Amino acid sequence: MAVGAKAGQERDRDAVARVLEHLRARFGERLQTGHAVREQHGHTTTYIPTQAPDGVFFPESIAEVQEAVRLCAEHRVPVIPFGAGSSLEGHVNAPAGGLCLDMGRMNRVLAVRQEDLDCTVEPGITREELNHHLRDTGLFFPIDPGANASLGGMAATRASGTNAVRYGTMRENVLSLTAVMADGRVVRTARRARKSSAGYDLTRLLVGSEGTLGVICELTLRLHGIPQAISGGICPFPSVEAACQAVIATIQMGIPVARMELVNALGMQAINRYSGLGYPDSPCLFLEFHGTEASVAEQAEMFGEIAEEFSGGPFNWAREAEARQRLWKARHDFYWAGFTLRPGTKGLATDVCVPISRLAECIVETEADIAETGLVAPIVGHVGDGNFHVTVLMDMDDSEEVARAERFVGRLNRRALAMEGTCTGEHGIGQGKMRYLEEEHGTAGVDMMRAIKKALDPLNIMNPGKIIDPASG
Repeated sequence: MAVGAKAGQERDRDAVARVLEHLRARFGERLQTGHAVREQHGHTTTYIPTQAPDGVFFPESIAEVQEAVRLCAEHRVPVIPFGAGSSLEGHVNAPAGGLCLDMGRMNRVLAVRQEDLDCTVEPGITREELNHHLRDTGLFFPIDPGANASLGGMAATRASGTNAVRYGTMRENVLSLTAVMADGRVVRTARRARKSSAGYDLTRLLVGSEGTLGVICELTLRLHGIPQAISGGICPFPSVEAACQAVIATIQMGIPVARMELVNALGMQAINRYSGLGYPDSPCLFLEFHGTEASVAEQAEMFGEIAEEFSGGPFNWAREAEARQRLWKARHDFYWAGFTLRPGTKGLATDVCVPISRLAECIVETEADIAETGLVAPIVGHVGDGNFHVTVLMDMDDSEEVARAERFVGRLNRRALAMEGTCTGEHGIGQGKMRYLEEEHGTAGVDMMRAIKKALDPLNIMNPGKIIDPASG
């Protein structure tokens, strides 16, 4: 498969060797060049082929990141930031080789300010580690993309997840960033104030930039109070369309649901098989309500009335924490559960997002497209904000099937764009979706992005071959 565009530069073996030699002399075993380590850091969770870096460096401070970036800039060697490696569009691949910066050792919580409901962390800490650290404060960080991703990686890809319908995405929950830019300078994008009108919004520029503008080294994050009461459950529906109509009605009525996830019938079959559960093999909504005991009960009752209008139910409520954890673990294991439908295949995981009013139409048309194309592709979605995912299970030895899958993904992206949606609600562009960026933003929009890239990274060393090709246009 040809993914993305050219990296815009050729690998200079001599330059790479000089960079690696310098880092090895300075940091010893924190510079790794073994085949297995390099392959691990070029891997992608989905089926995009691995493109390994030439070396992997494990920095432990901002100063060390600066040193590595300045060295790479001097020799024009690419820099590829790496978090947990859970991205789905080839973000950590190294199409022009270069140096991977594994940020996993920069994983400290630097400050927690309970009175301000914020914290400052290093990029390598994962969301689960942060919430474990916060467990005695009465606060939590709500963004939950499913994978136990690093916070730096989540900011870089503008991650979202199951809680986004109530708590927003990384865009709303990152107050400030500290980043090392392509010339080695350190930039702090904002202070801790909850709002500001001071100049360009540099925080939002770097959130979602996928490592193409700078290396995120610190994050100041918005925290939230742990709800007094939480209630969750699963509700079956006779069809995907009925489930989506219930979602639309719930959002339009302003019910503050915390999580609202759709799994189609094929996806429920996979979940039941993988997790050993006995839920109905029909389209289901996974739900969770946060608030006081009274408000949670009221929200659940109101949703129950809506579901009944669309022939949904009966509910299977999980009020105890252990039961809810089992429910959401089954949902988070969806990607791996899908492989029980076709063992030995690879997954092409893709996502789109549309206005909530077009959600039912888009998913119904997508299911029909899957059936007509003869693919096996379960669907799951953060449907409370119009976002859904399709995992196409492919036999990689069948070139015709792979081609059919790629054509299907193209139709899916263009279907979402035609409905005034986006080609990706949370996976990002990476390599896999570069071809759709201009269709979404237009030539002028992409030219503006290219101008920003050239201004901030004139040598094109920051994660080249992702989002845009600065040599085009």
